[in-house]
Amino acid sequence: MEYKYLRPESGITLQEGHRISGYASVFGRRDKGGDTVLPGAYGASLKRLAARGERVRMLWQHDPAQPIGIWDEVHEDAHGLHVSGRLLPDVARAREAKALLEAGAVDGLSIGYRTLRAEPVAGGGRRLVELDLWEVSLVTFPMQAEARIALKSDLLADLAGLSAQMRAARARVART
Repeated sequence: MEYKYLRPESGITLQEGHRISGYASVFGRRDKGGDTVLPGAYGASLKRLAARGERVRMLWQHDPAQPIGIWDEVHEDAHGLHVSGRLLPDVARAREAKALLEAGAVDGLSIGYRTLRAEPVAGGGRRLVELDLWEVSLVTFPMQAEARIALKSDLLADLAGLSAQMRAARARVART
């Protein structure tokens, strides 16, 4: 099995309770290993899983002995492989993962997969055309370092600040 680590540029969003979401893979971006996942690479795998009534697993650091939650939704969109799910509060490691996410100590997602079809790239690396997706893990060291994590609380603070700035600007305009 191969792994691709990603610190999603749009972030893992930790929502109310134990819900999380983010991009586990971004299309068209060369990673530290020299590989680039192409759009559609996961489609057939996701269809096979659905046909068998199975799902992509949520693991801690790719450890099959440490499932920490459930991915309720895994789908491709124009940007990449988007995942949405929930950490299981009755699992001790999931509670720890939530605390680490909230603190910013863990901020990455990583895919565990088998390559079914790839094209070599001149100078090294591959274009990953078709992958058999097995799991998406929360990880410490993502493969795409330039991507970042944004927790819901951070986003809400940013939105509140923006809203306050907009109110102040409207007030200034109204006074003129």
